[in-house]
Amino acid sequence: MRQARVELLQSMPIFGGINRQALEFLIDLASMRHAGSGEYFFHEGEDATSMFVIERGRVVVSKLWDGRPHPIKHLGQGDCFGEMALLDLYPRSASVIAEEACDVIELGREALLNLCQHDIEQFAILQMNVGREISRRLRTADHQLFAARFSPKR
Repeated sequence: MRQARVELLQSMPIFGGINRQALEFLIDLASMRHAGSGEYFFHEGEDATSMFVIERGRVVVSKLWDGRPHPIKHLGQGDCFGEMALLDLYPRSASVIAEEACDVIELGREALLNLCQHDIEQFAILQMNVGREISRRLRTADHQLFAARFSPKR
């Protein structure tokens, strides 16, 4: 199972350039979680202390508007969520709920701190990758916002 988890992480851009030893180190420090369909991983506004990698299943990311959740993204195997928790100290910016039964790898801030102490170079690469992923998502959101604001009305 450890081998499959290493291969899953190796296939993800957020773990690009991270060597096998560092990935195994992180997996050994990670928590494995299961969520049934309809179960929340976290709610918007809660304290954020970890990120998640989907091993199996699908989730929906949603934001509250007028007290109601509105889906903004669907994620599946090999996708990650909650990664902003590894860079900032702000509460969760969205809620994530399992659309179907899910198995996930949970990586907390403590695991990254341990990686920093164990292998600073691999830690730096991972932090840069997380920053790149967040930047990519911001660019996508900016493009969508621009398109929604300036597209011709029908």
